[in-house]
Amino acid sequence: MIDFSKFNNLFSLTQYFNNDDVCKKAITESRCGVGDGQDVVCPYCGATHCKERKDGRYRCKGCKRNFSCLVGTIFQNTNITLVKWFMAMYLVSSHKKGISSCQLARDINVTQTTAWYMLQKIRTLFAQTDEVALEGSVECDEVYIGGKEKWKHSSMRTPNTQGRSTVTKTPVFGMCQRGIIVNNKGEEEQMSWVRAMVVERVNGTTILPIISQFVREGSYIITDECNIYNRVDDCGYNHMVVNHGIGEYVSEEDSSIFTNGIEGFWSHFRRMILGCYHDVSDFHLQAYINEAVYRWNTRKESQSFRFADMFAMAIGTIRKWSEIKGGAMAA
Repeated sequence: MIDFSKFNNLFSLTQYFNNDDVCKKAITESRCGVGDGQDVVCPYCGATHCKERKDGRYRCKGCKRNFSCLVGTIFQNTNITLVKWFMAMYLVSSHKKGISSCQLARDINVTQTTAWYMLQKIRTLFAQTDEVALEGSVECDEVYIGGKEKWKHSSMRTPNTQGRSTVTKTPVFGMCQRGIIVNNKGEEEQMSWVRAMVVERVNGTTILPIISQFVREGSYIITDECNIYNRVDDCGYNHMVVNHGIGEYVSEEDSSIFTNGIEGFWSHFRRMILGCYHDVSDFHLQAYINEAVYRWNTRKESQSFRFADMFAMAIGTIRKWSEIKGGAMAA
C-alpha cells in the first residue's frame, strides 16, 4: 500500500505519480487491497475475483461486463490525465484560501473551462454530513453574502438592502464547536470545527431544526442577541448570549461567552471569496462553503493528510456533469 505521508509537497507527489499507470495502480490498491485484479470487486454486480485484461481493464466473471478501476470515482470517463487530477486535488488541499480556475488552468496546462469543471467535481468531495454531532460549547451565527452595490450609480442601487435584508444577499448559517487537540509535539492547543450552510431565510423556524440536527442535545449554544435564537432553550440546549448591540463582544459575567470563533470563520470565508474567486453565484455558493468548511476543519493537519483524505473520498464518489454545471461558471 502507498504511504501517503511522504507526499508533503507537490514535488514529491509528482515524482511518484508521474504517469497514469501508477495512478491507476494506486486507485486499485486503495479500493481492493491488491493491484493484480484477484480481489477486484465488480462495480455493477458486486462479484469478486474479476480478471484483468491486457488493456488494463477488468472482466467480471459474473455479469460479463468490462470495467475500469475508475468506475465509481470522480475520475470516471475523464479525458484528463490522472496526473493532472492528482495535482489539482493537491493544489486545492494545500492553498489556504483555495485556488481559482484561472490559476489552476495555468498550473496544470488545461483550459479555464476544464479547470473550473475539475474544481467543481473536487468540491463534491467536501459535502457536509451530520454523522458526527457538534457538542460542548457551540457558537452559532449567521452571515449575509453578496449584495454590495457600491460601484453602482446611486440611481441604480437596490433600495432597503442594509443590515439583515436578503433582497440582494444570500443568508448563510454556521455553527462552531470549540475544542482542544494535542499537536505533534504533545502540546494541547485550541481547535474549532465548523458546519455551515445556505438557508432560505433567517428565522427560528429555519434555524432551530438545523441546530437540532447538527448539535448534540444538552450542549451550550452561544449566540448574539438576535431574537431568532429565543427558543433555543426549549430545544434542550443551554443558551448563552453575548450582546453585540451594546458593544459587548465578550460577556462581562463569563469570559467564555463570545462568538469570535464562528466570526473568525466568516472572516476567512469572505477573504477566500473576495481574494480568490471574487464572486460566487447563489447556485454554487454551498459548494464553496463546503470547501471552506473542510479547509477550516483540517487546518491543523498536514498537506499529506488532506491529500490522502481527499484521495480516499475521490475513489468512492461520482457526480455527473449535468448535476454540476447548473449555473453560470464562477472563477
